[in-house]
Amino acid sequence: MQPLRKGRLIARLAQTAPDLARAQALRWRAFRAAGQGAAATEGRDEDAFDARCLHLLVEEAAPGGALLACCRLLPLASGGAVATSYAAQFYDLARLARYPGPLLEVGRFCIRPGSPDPDILRLAWGALTRLVDARGVAMLFGASSFAGTDPTPYLPAFAHLAAHHLAPDRWMPAPKAPELLHFATPAHPARVAPPPPQIPPLLRSYLAMGGWVCDHAVIDREMNTLHVFTGVEIAAIPPARARLLRALAADAPESVPA
Repeated sequence: MQPLRKGRLIARLAQTAPDLARAQALRWRAFRAAGQGAAATEGRDEDAFDARCLHLLVEEAAPGGALLACCRLLPLASGGAVATSYAAQFYDLARLARYPGPLLEVGRFCIRPGSPDPDILRLAWGALTRLVDARGVAMLFGASSFAGTDPTPYLPAFAHLAAHHLAPDRWMPAPKAPELLHFATPAHPARVAPPPPQIPPLLRSYLAMGGWVCDHAVIDREMNTLHVFTGVEIAAIPPARARLLRALAADAPESVPA
């Protein structure tokens, strides 16, 4: 994938060991630093999946520019390989194993703390769109994270997801993790409303693309998150949203809402 530029930002795939080290350091700040105590100043979030993945970086385009966001991407030829994904450690993906097309697992998506520029997320989506089109990906999937392990603040968000955004039965992940929270599904869902503010920006983007979620949240104490399996079938993305994403991928000036 060729680098994608927008203003002061550039999105590209990691090419070197130092590139990967920068991504692991940013992931540590985003996912692990809070649980390490005040004395911890730096570290790396790394595991065996890193060697199998592509790593997308969004950074300042100037020489020596700061890394502002990253994620890792695991291409799978079909659903038959989904048991080898990171998400399969936490979710029973037996139904998704029947998926016929190529998949791309998106994981460890994070933005540098204190970097609120919405173009960071938009550029990341433009780069992902390029990769999806180049590889003929039919589905994106991953685990969308909510900060912390206390579900109480997120109950309105989980109720909204249960009412309006559950996965089709044919792909629905089953529970597997030892600690989880099942969503309470309303008997009579209210009219679809905008996602409540507790839903993180990345998951909002997935939902705007017609994405769906499983019916429970995994309580992941190692990563200090609650996470929800999320899928986006590329063919189901609304046409207007698909046009905007491809405009971003082509360096066009249109803006894609985050």
